[in-house]
Amino acid sequence: MGKRTPLYDLHVSMGGKIVDFAGWDMPINYGSQIEEHHQVRNDAGMFDVSHMTVVDLNGPEVTQFLRHLLANDVERLKQKGKALYTCMLNPDGGVIDDLIVYYMSPEWFRLVVNSATRDKDIAWIMQHAEKFDVQVNERPETAMIAVQGPHAMSKLKQVMGKEAAAILDGLGAFFATEIGDFFVGRTGYTGEDGFEVILPQQQAEKLWQDLNNAGVKPIGLGARDTLRLEAGMNLYGTDMDENISPLEAGLGWTVAWEPADRDFIGRGPLEKLRADKVEKKLVGIVLQGKGVLRNHQKIVVAGIGDGEVTSGSFSPTLGKAIAFARVPAATASECTVDMRGRLIPARVVKVPFVRNGKSCLPEDI
Repeated sequence: MGKRTPLYDLHVSMGGKIVDFAGWDMPINYGSQIEEHHQVRNDAGMFDVSHMTVVDLNGPEVTQFLRHLLANDVERLKQKGKALYTCMLNPDGGVIDDLIVYYMSPEWFRLVVNSATRDKDIAWIMQHAEKFDVQVNERPETAMIAVQGPHAMSKLKQVMGKEAAAILDGLGAFFATEIGDFFVGRTGYTGEDGFEVILPQQQAEKLWQDLNNAGVKPIGLGARDTLRLEAGMNLYGTDMDENISPLEAGLGWTVAWEPADRDFIGRGPLEKLRADKVEKKLVGIVLQGKGVLRNHQKIVVAGIGDGEVTSGSFSPTLGKAIAFARVPAATASECTVDMRGRLIPARVVKVPFVRNGKSCLPEDI
């Protein structure tokens, strides 16, 4: 038996198919994964993401600490509640984890990190915090529910009431605010508008049931994966890890190179990699023939070299097989995928594949 979130019994009662996910018993679906995917793209769905790890950092040197710990620069965060996506690197420039950091005050930042990397993340943060006047406070007493989809705003306002609705109306994308006991961020992992609500565990069941009564259907891990892939969002441990740098994972945009004297962990090797030119890059691909793209399939780029699918699936929104693939840096617009000895043509495309429910693919695909 794995670890369970406060909503586990509800998942079972609602027909959730429970699987192991990074040591947690989590629902992969509640029936049809395809229907759940379309529910989020067309209306609103909710995810139990209470397995994610919430960490509060407090103290007079917290900004200084995070400017050293993270590849992106929290000095950019000037407005209360503003969020930043970033990677936390090892000394070689590999990705320990990707995470979101929220600026709440000059002495309080909130991090949300991946469940599968919880132990090493906490240990790494604690190790480096020793040199700064910072307190590291994990928040295991919290739960977390994501509400995603084009109708996420209206449904969450309906559930939370008029006073909260006025606050939610004024909450910009990639901002968070406190509403009573709720910490609400306008963030997500689907490519749709939506919110991630961090709240006391004892209040999670009521919010889940209220949302369900408002027509927000529960969504499992299966649809969460196809939604994030369509949205061009990396999955840690699949698209990058400690042996892959942000530059090789399509995340170069999350590295703040200026100011040049900011000494963040992994900067030296990352600068050398940038100067020497990265040999591999992460791209989107769309299969041109029949078949399904799967993780670890071999990519062949004629006359250049080989690569590998890192995340592959069928896209319910597009009706096509899509994937992330790490390929030689010189790869242009065409490649082939080795499927049981047959080379199937594929197009290399910019991600995301889908934004706000609409295809981002070129018209000739």
